[in-house]
Amino acid sequence: MRITDHPILGPAEAGREITIFYNGAPVPAVEGEPIAAALMNAGVRSFRRTAKRDEPRGIFCAIGRCTDCMMIVNGKPNVRTCITGAADGMRVETQYGYGGRKEQA
Repeated sequence: MRITDHPILGPAEAGREITIFYNGAPVPAVEGEPIAAALMNAGVRSFRRTAKRDEPRGIFCAIGRCTDCMMIVNGKPNVRTCITGAADGMRVETQYGYGGRKEQA
């Protein structure tokens, strides 16, 4: 799903391949690409769930203005993944509500 030859921007520059971890599972990424792009490439569409109705949210604006792509990154909640670059070994978790993790039953 990764765009390698954009019709306007042209061919993507080759970058160093790395691995990030989404909810513990390895996900291939390119160093520095937005975390959201790596997750979308891996088929992940839901990044967080709302506090009130527990509804899924994913990419909406993709420029860091809304909060739909916020996730927990390396233990820090409310990180906008559409504008945060991927780094090798990064831990990314689904965010529930205002920055929490899903309670384990």
